[in-house]
Amino acid sequence: MNLILLRPEELAPDGTARLTGRRAAHAREVLGARRGEVLRAGVLGGLLGEATVLSSTRDELVLQLSLTQAPPPRPGIDLLLAIPRPKALKKILPAAASLGVDKIVLVNAARVEKSYFDSKVLDRGFLDELLALGLEQARDTRPPEVLVRERFRPFAEDELDRTFGPSRRLAAHPQAHRALEALPAREPVRTVLAVGPEGGWVPFELELLAKVGFEPFTAGPRPLRVEVAVPYLLGRLERSQPLC
Repeated sequence: MNLILLRPEELAPDGTARLTGRRAAHAREVLGARRGEVLRAGVLGGLLGEATVLSSTRDELVLQLSLTQAPPPRPGIDLLLAIPRPKALKKILPAAASLGVDKIVLVNAARVEKSYFDSKVLDRGFLDELLALGLEQARDTRPPEVLVRERFRPFAEDELDRTFGPSRRLAAHPQAHRALEALPAREPVRTVLAVGPEGGWVPFELELLAKVGFEPFTAGPRPLRVEVAVPYLLGRLERSQPLC
């Protein structure tokens, strides 16, 4: 944990906050937080800064906050992801949050198991905790917006343009013929990265994506698991995006 991330409702009017549970235990046992120690802190959706430990007990930490810094700039990337296995999704969501993704749409696809949509990973509390882990790692306070869509075609035809707006749209696909670097250059705009299931999008899905402006590309000759492919591709795109 590189950042103590607080929810707005945890802040008292006097600028203090009481920390319990996982975060307090980590601060005490890993960061060695004692009275007078200064920790990095931030408020979800807000500013970053410092938290001075006023008191530390077995049950809670009391912090005095001084938050004056803006969160780090973002690369202007959104993610359209065919929902993967729950174990993989638990790795992808913190990674995407730590890399500054603004919006994640989890969508159905032909090669997706329908049971994945019943996973507890999609419960709001569980999902928010995974995003918080990524923000704590990256010292950020702004989580991605996460949408879940169980019908691929209606989303692609009726919602996708409205959801992502003007953007460069790229679809990773194992059988694509061009590498990312070989795609035509575009003016700096937001980018939407579409990543399908392991095995890739089926032809029908690629056709729908092409109709709404997605260009297929290959990540290379090595087949990658989705939980590896997503952070790998986000990292490559981030290096080519203007920060905002």
